[in-house]
Amino acid sequence: MSSWLFGITDLPWWGAIIAILFLTHITIASVTIFLHRHQAHRALDLHPIPSHFFRLWLWLTTGMVTKEWAAIHRKHHAKCETEEDPHSPQTRGLKKVFWEGSELYRAEAKNKETMEKYGHGTPDDWMERNVYTKHSAMGVVVTAVAYLLLFGVHGIWMWAVQMVWIPVTAAGIINGIGHYWGYRNFECQDASTNIVPWGILIGGEELHNNHHTFGTSAKLSNKWWEFDIGWMYIRILETLGLATVRRVAPTVKHIEPKPMCDLETLQAVIANRYEIASKYARTVKATVSGEIDKLVSNARLPQLDFNPKRKMRKWLKQDAKDTPLAERKRLEELLAHSKVLDTVYKMRQELATLWERSSASKEQLLKELQDWCNRAEASGIEALQEFSLRLRTVA
Repeated sequence: MSSWLFGITDLPWWGAIIAILFLTHITIASVTIFLHRHQAHRALDLHPIPSHFFRLWLWLTTGMVTKEWAAIHRKHHAKCETEEDPHSPQTRGLKKVFWEGSELYRAEAKNKETMEKYGHGTPDDWMERNVYTKHSAMGVVVTAVAYLLLFGVHGIWMWAVQMVWIPVTAAGIINGIGHYWGYRNFECQDASTNIVPWGILIGGEELHNNHHTFGTSAKLSNKWWEFDIGWMYIRILETLGLATVRRVAPTVKHIEPKPMCDLETLQAVIANRYEIASKYARTVKATVSGEIDKLVSNARLPQLDFNPKRKMRKWLKQDAKDTPLAERKRLEELLAHSKVLDTVYKMRQELATLWERSSASKEQLLKELQDWCNRAEASGIEALQEFSLRLRTVA
């Protein structure tokens, strides 16, 4: 068979599959490291060598303009789940975002107000102005020719896969499913979810709830059982002197319990508020579950149109203001039947005042924190007593 039919490389079909998986993975790494974590959120600094490589690769494989991508993503965070969000499935529908994510991106890229307000600080050198932005479509044409020369007929479908890879994975899966289905480590103020705990195929972006909770963190994994391959690449670049990590999500550290809370304890609680809220929900989980079982067995709980255990786990992670209006009546109905549930929920909301009252002095907040611990330990509820003790170990 003619050698030109399969290009310079003459790869078998399985070799072509391996090649395109490798090539599209470089594209994914370029998006998550350069566009997302470096450009949009400034979570790390990149040496000019990898920075320009990523820009060149994205020009060749996506045609995306750095300023447009960064601006649209920053607006997504600023206006998340509102009508102004460029691609929220909560307002536009999952089907729309999944299948037409690229169209939504292109439409927002034409919004001059978005570009001016959110597109600051992106590259503006000669190459950007005269090649990458001015001729953004030329790169994918160059890639099409290169694929045909290298892979022959295989290059046709390989180029097609390369072109749809980002629209499907980033625009469709992350922007769509990542705000619709999945699990949540933290009840942040939007609908973001972690799709799976192993961020490999989409470079770590699968851990989307973690990202929306700690938006400026260069590391997207949070729990010990989660894996962010993008973070692994960043650490390799850092080891080689080609990257500098600026910020990662705060972590809760524990020391010997203090007899009284101090300013260090207060600062740690506020800085780690999402983790503290999550730990609170886990600590009282067994107590809440047992109390609901007791209400059911004593026939004190009326027929409900929701799963009370599942809903309570969610409500205990949330600040009251983040609980949808439609769910508040259900919450009040459940709390009305149990003093224990009512106490556990109200104590959780009182914790929230510590990180919401920006006008209060540190001394006032410290006094409130110590008072909270005293009342938790005097509540007679073992889970609250345990959590109060652990709170005094936070540093």
